[in-house]
Amino acid sequence: MEPQNLLFILSDEHTRDISGCYGDPVVKTPNIDRLAQKGTIFTNAYTNCPICVPARASLATGRYVHQIGCWDNAFPYTGEPRGWGHRLIENGHHVTAIGKLHMRSKDDPNGHNDEIDTLHVLEGLGDLAGSIRRELRERGSIKALAREAGVGESTYSQYDSRIASEACDWLRNAASNRGDKPWVLFVGFTLPHFPLIAPPDFYNLYEPEDIPWPRLYGPEDRPTHPVLREMTRCMAYDTYFDEEKVRIARQAYYGMTSFLDHNIGRVLQALEESGLSEDTRIIYTSDHGDNLGNRGMWGKSCMYEESAAIPMIVAGNGVGAGARIDTPVSLVDAYQTTLEGAGVALTDEEEHDMPGHSLYRIARGETPDRTVLSEYHAAGSCTAMYMIRNGRWKYVHYVGHPPQLFDIEADPYEANDLGQSAAHRDIIAECEAKLRAVVDPEEANERAFRDQDALIQSFGGVDAVLNRGDFCHTPAPGEKPVFA
Repeated sequence: MEPQNLLFILSDEHTRDISGCYGDPVVKTPNIDRLAQKGTIFTNAYTNCPICVPARASLATGRYVHQIGCWDNAFPYTGEPRGWGHRLIENGHHVTAIGKLHMRSKDDPNGHNDEIDTLHVLEGLGDLAGSIRRELRERGSIKALAREAGVGESTYSQYDSRIASEACDWLRNAASNRGDKPWVLFVGFTLPHFPLIAPPDFYNLYEPEDIPWPRLYGPEDRPTHPVLREMTRCMAYDTYFDEEKVRIARQAYYGMTSFLDHNIGRVLQALEESGLSEDTRIIYTSDHGDNLGNRGMWGKSCMYEESAAIPMIVAGNGVGAGARIDTPVSLVDAYQTTLEGAGVALTDEEEHDMPGHSLYRIARGETPDRTVLSEYHAAGSCTAMYMIRNGRWKYVHYVGHPPQLFDIEADPYEANDLGQSAAHRDIIAECEAKLRAVVDPEEANERAFRDQDALIQSFGGVDAVLNRGDFCHTPAPGEKPVFA
């Protein structure tokens, strides 16, 4: 594959199916859709953890959460273990990051030659309250989601406008001065992560009656699994929603997604105007999705498709146009993908021992013999969650609790849990065996709790963490945090 530049665009909390190219008939995402027409869509792409900090650590390192110990939003990436950015830099490539990274600090060796206006975890600590998992209680910040939802400008929308401008400036003015080897520009947008506030021009693209009502929202349709019931008791967002607020919040999310698309379009236009589009490949993906009221759940933090599935689009030289690939992929695949695209040879460990595989090679028809994993050890979870895809089957394993099993082909909205079905006992056993070939669920669960307990004690104990409070979202650069 010819070595070329890479423009890597990462959004935050973009539900895969709320984009035109993935089949949503309502949302307006013309720039993402054009990128998909020019490139390849991965229809079964997943986050490695449905919460920000661990997902981004897996993306940076090409390793699963249990391998690196970035368990939750208080265990940010610190530059170790080394990731694909470090490998590119040591081989003479320039790596620039603009926007949201959600690592510990720009002072750490994160794998970038330079960072421009980057967002990292609050105070280098992150969400300490999310590490309190042995005794779950309702989070103080959850009331804000419904209260704030609507039309207007947020610090995140303002920040994303600035990120887009800085990325455009970089492409127009700086990209040609990065040496004779391909460069990587990583652009991290914050939308459509909550607060669910959409700029007026984008909120008003939609009429309330156009926005579909959340799926499985009725009381009789909500999850009965004990782990998920505990989660919704802790992350009780829906308690503060009524019908009007549900409609406003979902309209805002659609508007925020269109605003994200607008900013992606600005960056792609700048790439064209720079004269570098023929020499640059593009990746667009997101760190995880958003439940957005489906099943009465908001935010992320579970393994349903709306939370764990992500958009993944690759375009450029050597990538088929208009193709759709069903092979499961995930964020760890960024490691081998970026190295292959830059012309850096993989070591034996990167080729055979790490979980990722080049998206370019998968797009060319390779089907790696591996099991794609997503896992969750973070806020609101009384135990570890693990998810794998095994063909048409989606298996979710909860340590100490019954599993879930869904037939994604026959039941794409996961309304029928087959986890206790005697007729599917063999499938469940096969899926569990595949999971255990990747991770020891009990060992990783125990290690996560142990590390989280130690972190809480190092801060002064549970009461000290609770006295600090929690916050709805990491503040944008220059924004004062609001603790609840």
